[in-house]
Amino acid sequence: MNRHALDAARRFAARLKAWLGYGSLAGACLHAGLAAAGPPFRTDDPEPVPAGHYEAYLFSSGTQGDGGWSGVGPAIEFNDGFHRDMMVHLVVPLGYSLPDGGPRAQGLGDIELGLKARVLHQTPQRPDLGVFPLVEVPTGSAARGLGNGHAQFFLPVWAQKDFDQGRWTTYGGGGYWIRHGGDFRNGWFEGVLLQRNFSALSFLGAELYHQDADRVGAGAATGFDIGGSLPLPGHSQLLWSLGRNLTNVAANRFSYYIALYRLF
Repeated sequence: MNRHALDAARRFAARLKAWLGYGSLAGACLHAGLAAAGPPFRTDDPEPVPAGHYEAYLFSSGTQGDGGWSGVGPAIEFNDGFHRDMMVHLVVPLGYSLPDGGPRAQGLGDIELGLKARVLHQTPQRPDLGVFPLVEVPTGSAARGLGNGHAQFFLPVWAQKDFDQGRWTTYGGGGYWIRHGGDFRNGWFEGVLLQRNFSALSFLGAELYHQDADRVGAGAATGFDIGGSLPLPGHSQLLWSLGRNLTNVAANRFSYYIALYRLF
């Protein structure tokens, strides 16, 4: 490893250690601003965290289907903007499985790693464009319903365009899931979102998404989410979303996401 790469790794480790030392999202803030797109929605955007900053989410998300509840929480998402157009991404979740009439479980879920890179900057004629490859590391117990049991990869392309001096934002795109093992199936995910920005810490948006079946015998699904952000003291934000499937409703009758967010 060369000296520059080693220095970058040390800076990332120091930031992660410093943030974890707060024990919450109430540490000293170096910079506050609008949460990057993505959470609280499934659809993501091409913008990385600003260079020299990092962001943290303490969150929970879950889905109620015909078989019961499953999801994660509490979970930590950490993103570090180590370059003007790049960030590293980490999610460490505690998963939960609450099947109707079956054994319940809670424990470490699958850890998510990723790298977001913006490859085109927005102009009046074109949108931002970026890629955000992700890997789901099989750290959770598949037998207990807390993980997939095999590595999974997501290879998306995202685009974003702002309008009316930033009051409106639309972003979307999609990518291909590569799933290994058992009865898992590869497939596509696509999503599009429209968002109204009221201030640097407040927005409201709605998304429509479609995803192919992820297992043999499962069905594809089209669904929606509505969500937004509320400002909290200390330049933090409360992020939330609620939604459900419009097709294959048995797999998702209700889903939620809620998080405390801070940009450092």
